[in-house]
Formats: sequence, structure tokens, C-alpha cells
Amino acid sequence: MKILIDEDKCVGAGQCVLAAADVFDQRDEDGVVILLDAVPPRELLPQVKDAAVRCPALAIEVVE
Repeated sequence: MKILIDEDKCVGAGQCVLAAADVFDQRDEDGVVILLDAVPPRELLPQVKDAAVRCPALAIEVVE
């Protein structure tokens, strides 16, 4: 699994952090997503997929 982030699309809603806090965080100054682990362990796949689905801006892409 690989995670791609489009920071230009991110609106700082924070849904990704709620879904997968081990993989995503947000910048303090503007709330834009920070990818903590671009290739997380396979057992986090359900949470990462949930984060991508929750993202209102579709800024997260999961490549399996």
C-alpha cells in the first residue's frame, strides 16, 4: 500500500486524522494534511481507506 496526498486539494477538515492518526496529522498553521507514514503497515489498510473515503476534498489516494 502506498498513500498519495494532494496538498493543494486539502481543506483541513481533519477527517483523515480521526480515521488514522498513526498515518495522518495536520499542520498547525493551516490544517493541511501531513503524511506521517507513506507506506504504513498492512494492518492499517482499513483505517487508511476510511480516511480516504472521509476526505471531503478527495485529497488522499490509496494505491494497493
